[in-house]
Amino acid sequence: MPRQARRLSKYGFLHIITRGVGRQILFEERCDYIYYLKKLKKYSEEMGIEVHAYCLMSNHVHLLIRDRENEVSLFMKKMGVSYSAYYNKKYDRVGHLFQSRYISEAIESEKYFFTVFRYILNNPKKAGICAAKDYEWSSYSEYFENNNSIVQIKIIRDTMGNKKNFELFIDESNTNDIADKSMGRDHTDRKTQKLVQMLLGVQSGTELQSYSKRQRDYALRLLKSKGITVREIERITGINRGVVQRA
Repeated sequence: MPRQARRLSKYGFLHIITRGVGRQILFEERCDYIYYLKKLKKYSEEMGIEVHAYCLMSNHVHLLIRDRENEVSLFMKKMGVSYSAYYNKKYDRVGHLFQSRYISEAIESEKYFFTVFRYILNNPKKAGICAAKDYEWSSYSEYFENNNSIVQIKIIRDTMGNKKNFELFIDESNTNDIADKSMGRDHTDRKTQKLVQMLLGVQSGTELQSYSKRQRDYALRLLKSKGITVREIERITGINRGVVQRA
């Protein structure tokens, strides 16, 4: 069956969600987040994509962008290829890192723009990690501080007026919230990742992909014996669920 064509916004605003393949962890260390944000700045500026908000969670990314020239597909391809090459080389893995088809949602009203904006910045809070203002890997701090911002700040500054109003707005609850099934897993995945590192003495769960079959299966059996579920192991290691089940 052919893929359904993406719905485009007549204003160019889109909510983008991209996830690790099999819910795999995308960011293991601080330098991984930093690398992704450098590429986000580079390609958005090169291609004329306006970034209005972002939030990098451990296994997925949210972007609120404005694409005036219908360049989003090429933009996301460049982001995916660049970061995958970096990640695979660093962690000695091969194959796809991101799910093949990112999610895009057209934003057709000012009200929904701000609903999505608040939703994106509140991802860490909803995942039980920390308050939105304390999360390092979102655009929260960029709107009312003088720095080399990735995001376009004019709409937010003009609407909110000052930082206090902005903080109050983000703290409000969305009456029309947006479902994202991967959000609630993020805090659990972080704890599971630390447990895997401790049990196996590895830097990243993805290192199991380079093990011999015998070593890999032994490691998978050990993780399962400690109560880590098959789905959790799949997300942390990037190893197919069927392989984990058969180990």
